[in-house]
Amino acid sequence: MPSGTSFGIFLTAAIVLAVSPGPGMLYVLARSVRGGRREGLASSLGTAVGGFGHVIAAAFGLSVILATSATAFTVVKYAGAAYLVYLGIRTLIAGKEATEESPGASGAPWTAFRQGITTEAFNPKTALFFLSFLPQFINREAAAIPQFLLLGKISVALNTSADVVVSLLAGPIGAKLRQSPRLRTGQRFASGGALVGLGLYVAVSGEQQ
Repeated sequence: MPSGTSFGIFLTAAIVLAVSPGPGMLYVLARSVRGGRREGLASSLGTAVGGFGHVIAAAFGLSVILATSATAFTVVKYAGAAYLVYLGIRTLIAGKEATEESPGASGAPWTAFRQGITTEAFNPKTALFFLSFLPQFINREAAAIPQFLLLGKISVALNTSADVVVSLLAGPIGAKLRQSPRLRTGQRFASGGALVGLGLYVAVSGEQQ
């Protein structure tokens, strides 16, 4: 296990990073405003599953491929960006039916959950973050993989907690927007535009420094 001092530094850094807006948090915000609290919470759980997938991959060295291969990084990066743009365009062209759909409609939370997993899983910066950040707090005198998984779970839990807060605050706003047809249309374009913008940002942003 990491020493007490090392763990304290890790926890402080992880909390600061958790409350800093990133692609996962912005995705949860967009889904919460569009579909309400249930979709926001479902997407938060989805990004948590996707994030922990990166932790497992990094713990067993699979993420080294992304760190050492420019081609692999580029493929995953643009696949994730394209998926976010796809979600945004689908929201923009959903039309009247989508604006009238209630946040608790059958299948909506499950769809948000699955899309949350995909969004986070196709974010190579998450993989590189875990690969570069967590090893700094590993006690080399003990088995590395269990420590890596523990610190990764804590980091994902903190990130998810921040996403849940965002979904709880944004959900009621989405409920009010859906009461007005005009505001529903504006909300649909705002959410879709945010997802498209997020995808384009991921596509043009440079590699993690």
